[in-house]
Amino acid sequence: MWFEVFLSKTVLLLSLVVGGFFAGIILEKVVVAGVHKMARRTKWPGDEIIVGSFRRIVVFWGFLAGIYGAILTVSLPANIENLLEKVLLVLAILSVTLVVMRVAGGFINLYASRAEGILPATTLFANITRLLVFIIGILVVLQSLGISVTPVLTALGVGGLAVALALQDTLSNLFAGIHVIASRQIRPGDYIRLGTGEEGYVEDINWRNTTIRMMPNNTVIIPNAKLASAIVTNYYLPEQEMSVLVQVGVSYASDLDKVERVTIEVAREVMKEVPGGVPEFEPFIRYHTFADFSINFTVVLRVREFADQYPVKHEFIKRLHRRYAGEGIEIPFPIRTVYLRNTSTET
Repeated sequence: MWFEVFLSKTVLLLSLVVGGFFAGIILEKVVVAGVHKMARRTKWPGDEIIVGSFRRIVVFWGFLAGIYGAILTVSLPANIENLLEKVLLVLAILSVTLVVMRVAGGFINLYASRAEGILPATTLFANITRLLVFIIGILVVLQSLGISVTPVLTALGVGGLAVALALQDTLSNLFAGIHVIASRQIRPGDYIRLGTGEEGYVEDINWRNTTIRMMPNNTVIIPNAKLASAIVTNYYLPEQEMSVLVQVGVSYASDLDKVERVTIEVAREVMKEVPGGVPEFEPFIRYHTFADFSINFTVVLRVREFADQYPVKHEFIKRLHRRYAGEGIEIPFPIRTVYLRNTSTET
């Protein structure tokens, strides 16, 4: 008889737990998914962030509800029931904290993407926001368990100095990252070159390091403290457009007025026809050197951003070489004239 009672209670408990779990799955797949589809049709992206923050949490809540229902159904010793209820309460608070962390981080990233020039779209601020929400969640858990928060805060204040000394490098990178972001001198998406030679697009600035993607599609990871103290050339400040200098040399026998006219005509064509060039820019040249075998000058072009200089230079050199050949303008080879003097005397 006792076995039948035990078996029936066990089946009831498992039914409640499994039923709560599957109820959470149904809510996740039907209700949350339906609301998410509706949110995608709206113009405000914030509702997608809110709905997306409940991803897989609803299933967990259903599982917790099933366990809680099982606890209420079966009579357990008071101490065990109290312990299980506290565990469920902690798990519920932590799960709600996770949802709030997702919402807060999502809205920080949304604001950063819209308020360009005020808050850069980096993971640093989103991670700090999530950390603050997590700390608040832990404090709520402690308060719910009857643990006084005041002594904990006092202990954290006293131990803060020891933690700061132990985490000097980590904290220096954290505050250096905040300084880099706040100064707006290096932003995600900028093309920069360090004094040590590394260069590429800034992909992200997080709490510890800055990630740079180089032209060969390799990644350079730089600690924020080193980046803050490095000499950096930012090719996107004060604006993305930049001048491109191309060095050219022509023969001494060339008509320099004709050379200038032909070169500028080719440069104008390149500016208007090659993607990345600035059509409204008026290219120009400047003669600067009587070299050993040529008269050298610089052609000044304009491109929309750093990477555009390569196709623009490529096409300009091709077209200029073809045009010079058609106009009879010579690009001389290196030449050396050697005079030999016979110093021998007849005896």
